[in-house]
Amino acid sequence: MRIANRNFAPTLFALAITIAAVVVFVRLAFWQIGRAAEKEAMQAQYAAGQQSVVELTAANTATLEQYQRVSARGHYDSAHQILLDSMPSAMGQPGYRVVTPFELEQGGWVLVDRGWHRPGATRSHLPGVAVGENARTVAGQLTVLPRPGVRLAAAPGGSGDQWPRVMNYPEQASIEQALDRKVLPGLVLLDADQPDGFERVWQARIDMGSDRHLSYAVQWFAFALAAVALFVVLGFRRGQLLDEQSK
Repeated sequence: MRIANRNFAPTLFALAITIAAVVVFVRLAFWQIGRAAEKEAMQAQYAAGQQSVVELTAANTATLEQYQRVSARGHYDSAHQILLDSMPSAMGQPGYRVVTPFELEQGGWVLVDRGWHRPGATRSHLPGVAVGENARTVAGQLTVLPRPGVRLAAAPGGSGDQWPRVMNYPEQASIEQALDRKVLPGLVLLDADQPDGFERVWQARIDMGSDRHLSYAVQWFAFALAAVALFVVLGFRRGQLLDEQSK
C-alpha cells in the first residue's frame, strides 16, 4: 500500500509480533476488568454482611456468606487450641493468630479466631493463650481460613499431644484431624470488644479497590493501541526506505 511517497510494507515478523502483543495486552485488560468486578462484589458482600447479626448454628453455617456478622452461644475448648503461624500483626510484626474451638450450645464445633499474639522468646516457648470454658455468647465476623499465595507441601505442625498446636496455613481437613472432631466451615473473627481476645484489627482482605484495576485495564488497552500505532509507523518507514532503494 502506498500513501503519498511512502510505501506500507511491514514484514510478517512485525505483523506476528504486533498481533501477539495486542492479544496479550487485551487479555490482560479484560483480566483487570474481571478483577474489578470481583472487588466490587466483595465490597458489596462485606457491606451486606455488616448490616445484620445472624445466630450461628450447625444448620445455617454452610449457607452464610463471608463477612457475615454472627453470634454464637456455647463454650471454648481451652485445651485444644491452634496457633496459626506466620501471621503478622496490624503493624507487620511476626506472630501467631490464636484459633480456639468453640462448641455451640445447639451442637457442633466452630473455630473462633481470638486475634494476634506475639511469639515466645524462642520457637519452642509458646505463648500462654488459656481461656475460660464457661458458657458465653461470642460475636464476630464469619470468614475463611487464611490461605497462602502459593501452597507448598504441608509442613508438619505440632506433634503428639502437644497443645496449643502450631500450624502453618492449615486446611480444614488437617485441623479436623488434629482436633479429632468435625468443625463447621469457616472461621469467626472475634469482635474487638469481646473479652478473652488478643490484637484484633479485622478488615476485608481487599488489597486494592476496583478503581485501581480499571485504571490498569485502561493502561493495557493503551499499550495495545500503542503496539498497533508502532506497527503502522515502522511499517511506513520501512516502506519509504524500500522506495528510495529502488530508485
